[in-house]
Parts: sequence; C-alpha cells; structure tokens
Amino acid sequence: MLKIEQWPQLREPVLVVALSGWVDAGLAGVGAAAVLAEQLQSAQRFGYIDVADLLDLQQTRPTVRMVEGTTREVVWPVIDLVAGRAGCDVVLVIGPEPSLHWRAFTAELVTLAQRLDVRFAATLGGMPAVVSHRRPAPVLATATSRALAQEVGALRIDYLGPTGAQSVLQVALGEADIPAVGLWAQVPHYVAGNRSSPAIRALLERLRDVAGVQTDLRAMDSEVDEYLERVEGGLAERPDVAEMIRTIETDQHDLPTGDELVSEIERFLRDEPG
Repeated sequence: MLKIEQWPQLREPVLVVALSGWVDAGLAGVGAAAVLAEQLQSAQRFGYIDVADLLDLQQTRPTVRMVEGTTREVVWPVIDLVAGRAGCDVVLVIGPEPSLHWRAFTAELVTLAQRLDVRFAATLGGMPAVVSHRRPAPVLATATSRALAQEVGALRIDYLGPTGAQSVLQVALGEADIPAVGLWAQVPHYVAGNRSSPAIRALLERLRDVAGVQTDLRAMDSEVDEYLERVEGGLAERPDVAEMIRTIETDQHDLPTGDELVSEIERFLRDEPG
C-alpha cells in the first residue's frame, strides 16, 4: 500500500497520525494535524497510501478539479505521509480512515515506523463528552504500556466497545515495541459536529507535553475567542441547552440521558450554524 517517493533523512522522529472517519468530534484530530502540517519546517511529502480500494467511496468520495479550465481530473483519496521538523523530527500521517483491510493497513504503517526508526507515536482525535465549552478542553489518553500510562496521566479507561483504525494502529505499534499514545480531546457533545478550536489547541498542547512536538499556538487564540462567542450566541436562542450546560458545570446528576440526550444533541447540531 505504501507509495514512497523518497525516504526522508530523520533522527528518531515522532509519528503523528490523524485519520478522519468513524469518530473525530469537533474535527479535533484532523484540525490539529492540519495546524501541525502548516507549521512543519522543511516539510516534505515523501509518500502516500492510496486508499481508493480500501474505502466505501459512497461515504468518502473522490473529488474533481478543473485542468486548464476545460477538462476535469478525478482526485482519488489518499493518506499523505509528510516529514518535517517541529522542535523534533516528525512524520505526519493524515487522511481518511480506511474501510477495509485494517490489519494490512496497520502492518504497513508499523513497517514504515520501523524503517524510519520512530521513537514515539501519537494518534489524535476527538470524543463527544458531557463537558462544558466554558472550561478548558480536557484531553484524555490511552497508552501501550503501564509505564507509559503513568507518564502521560489523564487516562481514558472507561470505554470498551467498537473502535477505530487509530486504536488498532496504536495496539500494533505497542506490539512492535514502539511506545504509542492516543490523545483524545473531550468535545462538548452539544457542539461535537462543528470544528472546535479549543479542542484542536488542547490536543496540540498535549502533544507538545508528551512528545516534544512544538507548534506556535498564539495564532489560535483569536480563533478560540471567536468560537466561544459563536457558541454563546447560539445558546442565547436555546435556553433549554443553556440550562443543560449549567447542570454540567455544577456537576449535578440530573442530566438528560438516553434518547433525551441524543435528541438534544441532534437538535442543537442541526440548528447551530457550521
């Protein structure tokens, strides 16, 4: 699956993976990866994974672009492999989550990591959570070993069930003796369908702390402020959701559950402008 154009010369890089697909609340994972990609020094797209045959193309469709203003060219979905430097050497893997052949896909990425002598890996994503947008976005982690878990702290240990390709990759990396963590921004469930600047910023801060990947986050401060203002403006027209948030902030236990909570989330996301 790997299509390598030229192997980069790196020194014990950090592997950072963000795959869009099954779950990435607030577009936190792909958003953080996009910011990192923009800031990588000496960035080099050194290869890709052609996933056109691994996707449900009715869900992740190819796109078209105009060539010389007259003809159309089909652009098939790929996972880009980008190398650069952000305080340390970084290998960035970003693109759509495959629908098929996860074992072969993860084996290819593990081989890539071994070939590049990756010293540490981090996957990025966002999870809907019962938290308030008025508080700092929490980032919980999963880890491939008990010792690593003790280092990163703030673990997510409450979930068992269906999982995504990033978690499968994390396990495979651990089995190959490459330390790996999954970083999950906790995004307020009532705005989980919209791009969350606070969650993106929180992920990048956590990535810096656990892996030494440096990004300049000052440019995001005004974006975070605008996001919070937009959410507050939407709440002014939804007193029922505003009341639910007050309940969350006071740590009360009479939150809506089950179908009621799902209905609240869906209604708010439908009404909230993108």
